[in-house]
Amino acid sequence: MQFRRYAIYHLPTGALGDFGSAWLGWDARHGMAHLRPDGLPGDADALTETPRRYGFHATLKAPFRLAPGPGPEELALALRLVCDHLSPFALMLEPRCDWGFVALRPARQPAELLALESALVTRLDAFRAPLSPAERERRNPDGLPPQARAHLDHWGYPFVLELFRYHLTLSGQLPAPLAEALRQRLAPHLAPLIAAPMPVEAVALMGEDEDGFFRMIEEVPLRG
Repeated sequence: MQFRRYAIYHLPTGALGDFGSAWLGWDARHGMAHLRPDGLPGDADALTETPRRYGFHATLKAPFRLAPGPGPEELALALRLVCDHLSPFALMLEPRCDWGFVALRPARQPAELLALESALVTRLDAFRAPLSPAERERRNPDGLPPQARAHLDHWGYPFVLELFRYHLTLSGQLPAPLAEALRQRLAPHLAPLIAAPMPVEAVALMGEDEDGFFRMIEEVPLRG
């Protein structure tokens, strides 16, 4: 399968991963639509339209086009080599409403998480084609803080390195009252799934298909 863009995500596993895929309606791990079980809010389609095509994930290296020369096989090999020196860890998650999005975020970001994100952003950047003017403009560079704009121009994405915040998105951008109402509606479903720390033991190389949906190409364990 040919992919338009590539990305590095963390895809939760187990019951939490299953819930997230069911809520969004797309299983990025298996590259297929996911039926929503009974008991979830009935307006999920409208609330999740934007994040659906990405699947239930946390972005570690944002979607990018491949630079001329190296192919997906070389990218996958480089990812394996990076992950050979990075350690697994666990995160305690909590449902939050930030900037109008409902998401699961860690109570704290451990050093292992920050090292993982930094390594993936910086050491794989040679595979990333420069942003086109249209791609850059879609990030609204004039509305970004100076450091975020500098990261956009250097790394192709504004919220990396010291601005990185791990999050598992559960909605599109919503008015604040609606976002908080959704957080409260989802909280009873999420509570038993995040009662224990969530392991982060692998990352996923993802590809964006011709329909704009992301699907897993390869999962790479953290072996450090």
